[in-house]
Amino acid sequence: MKPRPPRPSPTTPLAKAAGRAQEFADTYEMPLLDHLRELRKRVIVCMWAVLVCVGASFAFAGPIFDWLSQPMNDALHVTGKGTMAITEATEGIVVQMKVAGIAGLFASSPVIAYQIWKFVAPGLYDKERRSVMPLVTASTFLFITGGAFAYYGVFRFGFPIFLSMNGDNVTAVLSINSYLTFAITLLVAFGVSFQLPIVVYFLARLGLINHRDMISGFRYGIVGIFIIAAVLTPPDVMSQMMMAGPLVVLYGVGIIVAWLFSTKPVPGKEKAAEG
Repeated sequence: MKPRPPRPSPTTPLAKAAGRAQEFADTYEMPLLDHLRELRKRVIVCMWAVLVCVGASFAFAGPIFDWLSQPMNDALHVTGKGTMAITEATEGIVVQMKVAGIAGLFASSPVIAYQIWKFVAPGLYDKERRSVMPLVTASTFLFITGGAFAYYGVFRFGFPIFLSMNGDNVTAVLSINSYLTFAITLLVAFGVSFQLPIVVYFLARLGLINHRDMISGFRYGIVGIFIIAAVLTPPDVMSQMMMAGPLVVLYGVGIIVAWLFSTKPVPGKEKAAEG
């Protein structure tokens, strides 16, 4: 008969984690039905916020689309290559509805984020709660920065180049619906790709990577960045380069983030501590 394995010491990470879980269960208990009721309440508030914001955004759908299409209109005017038009009878109202929906989602995002926070916060420790707001602020700032870079960089300087590559005998007749989809895709793609430091932060806090891993894997990281840029941008070298450039800089920022926040043990420091 095999001897029973020794019980974990109270100082082991497993025992500490079990103690924290038991402490949380003793101090905060909520039945499953109460969780579901709380979730339903938060979802209903989010739905009402989206509906109200989408409805209010219809009044501003025209100016918002004018703002989104201004870089392309400027490029068409400068190059003299064509114009923007509708290709179907219902395309105008469809575009207005899409713009209102996107603007409504963006306008209601603070309410949605707050409701998610109210649902999740009771299950977090004080230290975890204090770290959420800086992360949300940093993530929002990076997303807006990525979208702004796409609008004021790729749109302003890229569109004239795209149009000039079509030849002298080609006139562009651009569908406003296809342009809206193209513009929103680029804005979201750049906003999401600029979240790289946030992703690095979570991987570092989980102890999966540190700054040494990122430095040693720099070549592979560059290859991955260009693959991501090729997937998220239109199939042209200009867009891919304009996305890959900032991502390389953000990779460098990620190295600093991993150096500051990584929990992965460094072999040299472990041996020095043991000695």
